[in-house]
Amino acid sequence: MLSKSQGRLQDRRPLSIIDIGSNSIRLVVYEGLARSPTTLFNEKMLAGLGRGIVSTGKLDPEGVARSMEEFRRFRALSNQAGAEHMYVLATAAAREAINGPDFIHRAEDVLKTEIRVLSGRQEAHYSALGVISGFHPANGIAGDLGGGSLELIDIDGEAIGDGITLPLGGLRLQDMAKNSLVQAQKIARQELARAKLLKGGQGRTFYAVGGTWRNLARLHMEMNNYPLGVMHNYEISAESAQTFLKQVARGEVEKVRGIEGVSKNRRSLLPYGALVLQEIMTAMQPSRIVVSAQGVREGFLYSLLDAAEQKADPLISAAEELALLRSRSVHHAHDLVEWTGRAFKAFGIDETEDEARYRHAACLLADIGWRAHPEYRGKQSLNIIAHASFIGVDHPGRAYLALTNAYRHDGVFNELVAPEIKALAPPRLLERARVLAAMMRVVYLLTAAMPGIMPRLKWESRPNGALALVLPASLSDLYGERPAGRLAQLARITNRRLELAVEGGQSVSVK
Repeated sequence: MLSKSQGRLQDRRPLSIIDIGSNSIRLVVYEGLARSPTTLFNEKMLAGLGRGIVSTGKLDPEGVARSMEEFRRFRALSNQAGAEHMYVLATAAAREAINGPDFIHRAEDVLKTEIRVLSGRQEAHYSALGVISGFHPANGIAGDLGGGSLELIDIDGEAIGDGITLPLGGLRLQDMAKNSLVQAQKIARQELARAKLLKGGQGRTFYAVGGTWRNLARLHMEMNNYPLGVMHNYEISAESAQTFLKQVARGEVEKVRGIEGVSKNRRSLLPYGALVLQEIMTAMQPSRIVVSAQGVREGFLYSLLDAAEQKADPLISAAEELALLRSRSVHHAHDLVEWTGRAFKAFGIDETEDEARYRHAACLLADIGWRAHPEYRGKQSLNIIAHASFIGVDHPGRAYLALTNAYRHDGVFNELVAPEIKALAPPRLLERARVLAAMMRVVYLLTAAMPGIMPRLKWESRPNGALALVLPASLSDLYGERPAGRLAQLARITNRRLELAVEGGQSVSVK
């Protein structure tokens, strides 16, 4: 029976995906099919099915035995979580091994469902869809490095271009090179010479997908004391990447500063992932490396959505869900989106497309901390937003969302607010976060966080050069010194002369 907990969206029906890779097997149960999917349960095992496949042509016997036991458990966990559908995807090792068909047949008997053995082309396609689903928009070349293969594919917006599958997965490369990093580099260089599409990526973004590259990024974060431990959309400049990859590719990963942040069972493949990425950068000459937490599984989910759902903004979708689950009134959040949009225009504040999206999301998230003690609402909200599993937003954008909420609760002139998060945002976004928070601080005192008031408020230019926030006469009882004081803060931040006024009645100038 599904839980009736209000911490869950009641219109969602859980579904699960089992991803059978060459190195790991993972079960992910999702809350439901959505533009920004939320993980309900997530577990993996490192089966190493592809270990030794180059020399034997077969799946690793121990890995096969262990995975069969885990399939029983994964099936039970999927049922326990209430998943109405289970999708099972298998990639390189299962499709290439001599005993792959027998393994799949046995696994289907245990899991009691059909297993989709993806071709290299299908694997690349779903990986590309995963990247497309996670960025707004994606433009560059995506590389999905698994245990058995590397899929490279060109992406421009929603268009998927040329792609290629190469035998450069970490386990396979280690096996082919007989544990020699020197030989591994030669093999990687030879194989990547076939990837002509990399030439078309010069100056564009390389999207790194897969566990080995995510762990390399985690190590890069640790080495640089990066303040935000969110993997998706983590960016490494080309210059920084070259120095870092060279160090890891030497093979002495245990001596690399920050290695404690990477699990021990993942460390042995890091040098091979670094070598492959080095050779990709040499052939492609990208402007930057951006990590994608979205891959084949998320791309497969994205393919199940209809066209209208695919076009939805994933950041706004996720923020809408949090507003529905955590705010006092989601309708008030929608009022805030519209009102702040009008206010920005009245103040002559221009926004890029992304800045408008971020303001929209920040308004939807503005009240998610209301149940916390007043002294901790800002910190709690900032922490939730900064580390939320959002997609469709870069790290400076996350900082904007988190800081807006922190300033809204803790004060727009509080210089002690999250200095580590402020370091991620450029001055333009920092300024807009303060302005937006100041507007929120005014309007929350006029609405009691309930809908219906903001659509009746309007901004008017006065002959004396002031900009007046005007309440209709029917709302004159909301007029008072507290909202006027908050309006004074907004005036100070925007360097504007502002007034709080009642239509046909009193007004007070605050600057």
